[in-house]
Amino acid sequence: MNDRHVTALVQQIHDSSAKACLVITGAGTSAISALFSVAGASRTVLDAQIPYSSAALARYVGKEAEQHVSRNEADVMAETAYDRAVQLSGSKGAEDRVIGLSCTAAIATDRLRRGENRAHIGWHDGKRGATYSIVMNKGERERAEEEKLCGAIVLNALADACGIAERLELDLLDGEIVERVVR
Repeated sequence: MNDRHVTALVQQIHDSSAKACLVITGAGTSAISALFSVAGASRTVLDAQIPYSSAALARYVGKEAEQHVSRNEADVMAETAYDRAVQLSGSKGAEDRVIGLSCTAAIATDRLRRGENRAHIGWHDGKRGATYSIVMNKGERERAEEEKLCGAIVLNALADACGIAERLELDLLDGEIVERVVR
């Protein structure tokens, strides 16, 4: 992923009419940094939350999840972020481009963790949404590389929600795919 491409995509996001609340846990926070590193973030970002502990995430969405790193949890997080975006923007919802975007992920760590390294990224705009899911090849990347990949998927999802056709090229390994489910 080239920094020039990130900057160009983020500029397009800022130039769109969208306003978003983001909620990210586990990985993908580099997308927040990318959004703030390009002038115009105040036109796009209403709020960015990083509820990292299980208790903080449960408080954010208003309930305990059966599985924190799941497509369902990403959808719930995105819907909660959308509701927050509507409140913070003063929007009536449907007539404005207001977006809730989420990422929940489990990536490389310094402890033994069972389960796959995976991420689920979702967005919701009051009428429609999508969720992107990836299972990463465990043990084949450093944590920073998995974070960078998750951040790129978050930015691609936000571009999708904003109606922008351009996407960042993802550094996927053999056997990895990003599955997109529209809802």
